[in-house]
Amino acid sequence: MVAEFERYLRVERDLSPHTVRAYLGDVGSLIGHLEGAGVEGLSGLDIGVLREWLGDQHGAGKARATLARRAACARVFTAFCHRRGWLDDDPGLLLGSAKAGRSLPAVLDQDEARAALDSAGADDPKELRDQAVLELLYATGIRVSELCGLDVDDVDRERRTLRVLGKGRKERVVPFGLPALRALDAWCIRGRPLWIREGTGPALFLGIKGGRLDQGTVRRVVHARLTDTGVTDLSPHGLRHTAATHLLEGGADLRSVQEILGHASLGTTQIYTHVSIERLHTAYRQAHPRA
Repeated sequence: MVAEFERYLRVERDLSPHTVRAYLGDVGSLIGHLEGAGVEGLSGLDIGVLREWLGDQHGAGKARATLARRAACARVFTAFCHRRGWLDDDPGLLLGSAKAGRSLPAVLDQDEARAALDSAGADDPKELRDQAVLELLYATGIRVSELCGLDVDDVDRERRTLRVLGKGRKERVVPFGLPALRALDAWCIRGRPLWIREGTGPALFLGIKGGRLDQGTVRRVVHARLTDTGVTDLSPHGLRHTAATHLLEGGADLRSVQEILGHASLGTTQIYTHVSIERLHTAYRQAHPRA
């Protein structure tokens, strides 16, 4: 049953490996709860059991975001089981969940971003790649998984755009500026050819052994550059937050930022308006004599 659910998530829903792992862990927790309650199979899985399971998670101190995800997983799982005929009814239809609390993301200010990007190192393949990675993350706000998935022909140099494959395999086109183009050209002309090996393939960014760059390396690159330059340490996702915030501060409309980031819902993008307003309040309090 769990194996069939995993196949459904991977093949039919096309969810990311990270989401699939999380959902399978949640289903395992739910099945463990059923077994602990002496319920055999799915025969006793009803709305009361689901609420009891989530209540136990809440009592164990799980974060609101975790509870929200587990409730979402439960709804997907019970709907799947109902369609397969393993449940007579779908109890997940009756299950609600509190929205996960949203904290304002940490972002760099424009001077910090400039300091980090203007501190390129030696003219060797690793430094050229790292500079191109940082420039592109900040210029486009793409996710680290999207960056690692880029191929050489996904870059349109004349139009200065990227073809990005996002969540749910949805394709979008994202613009970038001249600094990112210069960094990309430097990497592709003076860096990437030195790391190409037999079987390298079309990946835009490579590791030192010639394979496609992995997400862990990107995280280490971002961490090293930001700590070395003494600015706020962020993850690659923090650069995504930073790019979105600076776009809005520069006058971009919310709908355009939604398109650039690849958000399915405008509500997801709206958090950046709160970031900008909070920074505006901070500047006001620091600068106005009657604040």
